[in-house]
Amino acid sequence: MTVAGVAAMGVGAGALLMTDNDASAGQSAEQRAAVQETLTIKCPDISIRLTRVPRQAQSTVDDELARMDSQVATAYQRLASRGSGASDEWVKSRVLEPLSTQRRSAIIRITATIDRVASRPQGLTSLASCTVKRDSTAPANADTNAGNTDAGNGGATPTPGGATPAAGGQQPPQQQSGPQKADFVDIRQVRPNVSKPAQKADASQGTFTSRCGRNENKHFNPDNVIVAPGVSNGAHHMHDYVGNLATDAFSSDQELAGAGTTCTNGDRSTHYWPVLRLRDGSNEKDVNADGGGKDGNVGRILQPASVKLTFRGSPVTKVTAMPKFLRIITGDAKSFTNGTANANASWSCTGFENRQLKDKYPLCPSGSNVVRTFNFQSCWDGKNTDSANHRAHVAFAQADGSCPQGFRAVPQLVQRITYKVQPGSTFAVDSFPEQLHKPVTDHGDFINVMSSRLMAKAVRCINNGSKCG
Repeated sequence: MTVAGVAAMGVGAGALLMTDNDASAGQSAEQRAAVQETLTIKCPDISIRLTRVPRQAQSTVDDELARMDSQVATAYQRLASRGSGASDEWVKSRVLEPLSTQRRSAIIRITATIDRVASRPQGLTSLASCTVKRDSTAPANADTNAGNTDAGNGGATPTPGGATPAAGGQQPPQQQSGPQKADFVDIRQVRPNVSKPAQKADASQGTFTSRCGRNENKHFNPDNVIVAPGVSNGAHHMHDYVGNLATDAFSSDQELAGAGTTCTNGDRSTHYWPVLRLRDGSNEKDVNADGGGKDGNVGRILQPASVKLTFRGSPVTKVTAMPKFLRIITGDAKSFTNGTANANASWSCTGFENRQLKDKYPLCPSGSNVVRTFNFQSCWDGKNTDSANHRAHVAFAQADGSCPQGFRAVPQLVQRITYKVQPGSTFAVDSFPEQLHKPVTDHGDFINVMSSRLMAKAVRCINNGSKCG
């Protein structure tokens, strides 16, 4: 019988260690070998609460939030180095208590910075404490074959991830942090679930497409210029880039506006998303680097088979131009621990795109490619190119296709990326270490750097019902 024990750690409100000590009771040796214990650090996301930050304080607040992400990543590395053998007392004294102290100090600095120029935010210090949860789950590379006994591969077992030691040293301790067997599902077992609002006759039914390649020039970095500007490895996972060639953590608007681009129409916009990796035991050169193996992201980076960047209209009205340097994030890189309020992952397979998955990776039959689709927010507040939490200035359309009050319709970006993945292969998206490569954490990022002339052309095509690009 499985008994879940919960032990209070006493590191402020909510600091707990959740354990499952008897998960393997009654199992055979082979069954226990196919089960691994995963330890997850869960910390409240301070950025969600910071919906209003004065411009004078934004840079300092961004730096502190990025530092807090680094603190969690370091704590996760410490936890992973000890593995499932870590006692509750060790986790308390060596992981949770130091992390809580660091986070509380950062929160005090954030509130003090805001207090100098505006009303002091309340209640943030109660979010300093984190938890550690123990789960016993089957890895996707176990003989259980990720649940894929009938996914077009004849029941073949995926190549065991992590079978080959990392180049230049031992395999990073976090490498077995995901994905899990339960993270995959045969796409043919998913019912169609896509519906679209009815189109009004006077709506904007055209499209505008930018052709920007498949990152053939291998533009990768673990930065996030939107969320953590000026911070190296601010994402703690590797990003794939197309479009603007200058994008990294330190890119200013002026540098982006003057940079080269991979887009054939001169569009200098920035598009990026976490890389997808094949977990077959092979490794990239970043296996011992920030954003790669040091942050638990291992395996061979898969180059997309195709990348399609399409701007489309509203089903109920005309669209207006996006402002230059508008920043939009869709999805939530921390949705495994934050919850799914901001999650917007869409996984599928070619030939089955009327079936979209939010919290599972698709197992595609032979001849079908894995598809990631990012449908961006299509409503803008008409004033701001960004906001304190990088979300409040844009919104999704409502169920009937209209924008919420106070927002106007702009061209909706859809990033569609496909990958050739052999049936039976294990793959996973890069993530923050504590997010365990969960598919629900997938996300896309965009900075509009179109010229006003090109944006006007896009709006005209969309509103006239044309297909351009």
